[in-house]
Amino acid sequence: MNLKDFAKELFLKGIEAVLPSNLINESVSIQDSVLKIKKQFINLKNFENLYVFGSGKASVEMAKAVENLLFNHIKDGLVVCNYTENLRKIEVMEGSHPVPDEKSLKAGEALLEKMSSLSENDFFIYLLSGGSSALIEKPIPPITLEDLQKTTKILLEHSVPIEDINAVRKHISLIKGGRLGTSTKASGMVLVISDVVGDDLETIGSAPLYFDRTTYQDVFKILEKYNLFDKLPENVKKVLKDGLEGKIPDTPKSPNPKIKHFIIGNNLKALKRIQEEAQNSGFKTHILTSQIKGEAREVAKAIVSIGKESLSSNNPEKPPACFLFGGETTVNVVGNGKGGRNQELCLAGLNEIKETKNIILLSGGTDGIDGNSDAAGAVVDYESYLKSKGLGLDINQYLKNNDSYHFFKKTGDLIITGKTGTNVMDVIILLVGG
Repeated sequence: MNLKDFAKELFLKGIEAVLPSNLINESVSIQDSVLKIKKQFINLKNFENLYVFGSGKASVEMAKAVENLLFNHIKDGLVVCNYTENLRKIEVMEGSHPVPDEKSLKAGEALLEKMSSLSENDFFIYLLSGGSSALIEKPIPPITLEDLQKTTKILLEHSVPIEDINAVRKHISLIKGGRLGTSTKASGMVLVISDVVGDDLETIGSAPLYFDRTTYQDVFKILEKYNLFDKLPENVKKVLKDGLEGKIPDTPKSPNPKIKHFIIGNNLKALKRIQEEAQNSGFKTHILTSQIKGEAREVAKAIVSIGKESLSSNNPEKPPACFLFGGETTVNVVGNGKGGRNQELCLAGLNEIKETKNIILLSGGTDGIDGNSDAAGAVVDYESYLKSKGLGLDINQYLKNNDSYHFFKKTGDLIITGKTGTNVMDVIILLVGG
């Protein structure tokens, strides 16, 4: 097996480690009506009914696994995903991602209605994963769907970090920032697959059942930093101004004591599985970070430089070596091409690798979707560069147009997995051959 194929195999092993069915089976069990979640025990006989709710790209697969474990105990449920599927007891509604649409509003309304109808004698399990911020929504009046869509697009197109995007979205929503959690009288547990750097519960899915330390004042600082306030729709500006003046209550500032959160899967778990596989194949393997941030092109330069250093004669640790990174980079979109941050990172990385042999760079989204494409990412080496030269492809021109997808489609370096049913951000694998 060549190193490019090996890198792809490692990537798939990382995804396997964070598949919802595996994570749920590791974290949830039941015996004699006693539900065990992580190290917590809940006697379901103390409650009238058990409900299952959820939202995010992994919610359907999580719900399937929960149904298999707890089928006879579940009264009802609803999860919202970016696709629909028929489950036995749990209803699935479809929302839109990465920009909310009419379906997202209907799903948000349905979830809010069901959860607010529960009594204090009920218990729920909420399955939370990345994508929730767009999949479920109920805006604060007079904000319209069009206002929401425009606001989301503006934030995404200006390379605003996800935690700042979510801070803004929380303050124009009746669901985000813990507001969904205040709608119910029931007790519950939230099982979380993290898709954010640092596994911050205030950021994952915009924290529908947690709490929120950010304020309307913080939102104004964020918008001022990126010079975006004047670009926002009038209704959004009005709500934010009303919030700043105290006319609208801020998001909850402390956790609901009846609702507990547990992170059951994250980026580091995927990286550890890849590390184990690479080490078993004889690679000296290092997880350098699961919290990488920054502009994709700049991150690519830094990562490839590590590969070149590893190949240098001064390096005491000789290849083969494997360096692992996880997190989420950003792209400043100026062109009208196709692709995503992982493909852009690989294209910028290829510009650094050029004809340097024995460096393989892979970057892929664990959800199987990178930007506006059907690819998860790409994998490149010096052969990719030689092929692109032979085809007359100009890397800088494709970067200028943010068109990494069409570049790699021509070189044959795209990674296409289809939707994986999970989401723990991105995985970057740097292999250095001997």
